Amino acid sequence: MTTAGPAAHRQSPAAEAARALFTESFGAEPVGTWSAPGRVNLIGEHTDYNDGFVLPFAIQHRTHAALAPRSDGRIRVVSTFDDATVEAGLAELHALFPERRDEIPEWARYPLGVAWALLEASGTDPESVTGVDLAFASVVPVGAGLSSSAAIEGATAVALAETWAIVPTAPPLAADASSGASGRVGPLDRVALAQIGRRAENEAVGAPTGIMDQMASLLGRADAAIFLDCRSLDANVIDLGFAAAGLELLVIDTGVKHSHATGGYGERRAACERGAAALGVPALRDVSVDDLPRLAELVDDVTFRRVRHVVTENQRVLDTVQTLREQGPTAIGDLLVASHASMRDDFEISVPELDTAVEAALSAGAVGARMTGGGFGGAAIALVAHEKVRTVTDAATAAFAAAGFGAPTIFTVTPSAGAARD
Repeated sequence: MTTAGPAAHRQSPAAEAARALFTESFGAEPVGTWSAPGRVNLIGEHTDYNDGFVLPFAIQHRTHAALAPRSDGRIRVVSTFDDATVEAGLAELHALFPERRDEIPEWARYPLGVAWALLEASGTDPESVTGVDLAFASVVPVGAGLSSSAAIEGATAVALAETWAIVPTAPPLAADASSGASGRVGPLDRVALAQIGRRAENEAVGAPTGIMDQMASLLGRADAAIFLDCRSLDANVIDLGFAAAGLELLVIDTGVKHSHATGGYGERRAACERGAAALGVPALRDVSVDDLPRLAELVDDVTFRRVRHVVTENQRVLDTVQTLREQGPTAIGDLLVASHASMRDDFEISVPELDTAVEAALSAGAVGARMTGGGFGGAAIALVAHEKVRTVTDAATAAFAAAGFGAPTIFTVTPSAGAARD
């Protein structure tokens, strides 16, 4: 498998598309392009906003942002995935977010929200920085659970931080992660940029997500995952060893779209908060498997099952990291399968298409498979021996046809580098 660092994506079609859109929209050339990847979460779903553990990795699919400064204090954004050009004054952003965010088209809340959160977090006077024009193009599949939102946030964050010479402060990374960030934003700044991206998503967009996606997009490493403690934000690089083991990570995009800002995501988060309150702890991170029998006596069945998923999923992340270190990736299949069953039965965020994808992949010989992302649609992942990729692909396609579903989009992903200037 190949890796995709800054050199690999410098001349990518998406980067060229961002530059072309910039020139078409604004009548000038950008000074540069920046990009950030989407991510796949290997395991650890809905644990991040419960202060738990996650194990994501950045992928080769990226969102690119072309930028040039303006002579005034305004920000304009345009993208290949929407016809509208959205404009606001930098000094007006504090009045828009979060109270008036509905006045801004949802896609534009991501970059405008990052600009707002970056200025706020750094204490920068909006009148002291230049206005900017930004044009975005992306090859991160939208709605597939691969975090297209964190990719646009990450690309915006590194572009603006460099352009405005803002160096946000953050806790230091774990020693083995601190040398892994690429691009001109220093590695010790990237946690702060991830926090800015999460604030933009939570408050400017209105999606109550955790910080996993932003951390993966900012801290990604080639051929590795990021083992993240979402409470302390300690991040450690975990070698995956897929290539050496002859494995591929297959994404089966069901085509069922989802949105974190709507639907059942907020309801699941509220259930987690109820469970933590019933046990008198700050977050479900503080609950062990041994605490579950006591919880069953304190809450309703639905709340109990929501909590049980998070508690057992945290343990599965820890077990996966240990297994990768001691036995390698061929030994993690059962953990992936158990994760899917927990999301299907306890957290109830799977859909028939995701279950079909997982069952077909396992029947065709995948090492392990599970849905990935926030749920209610999106994609499943399957860890597959290289020689079985075609077999698993054909099996999933046939299973979808037999069930009367639309054909899935199936592709491999490569653990890749994080946000950078192209």
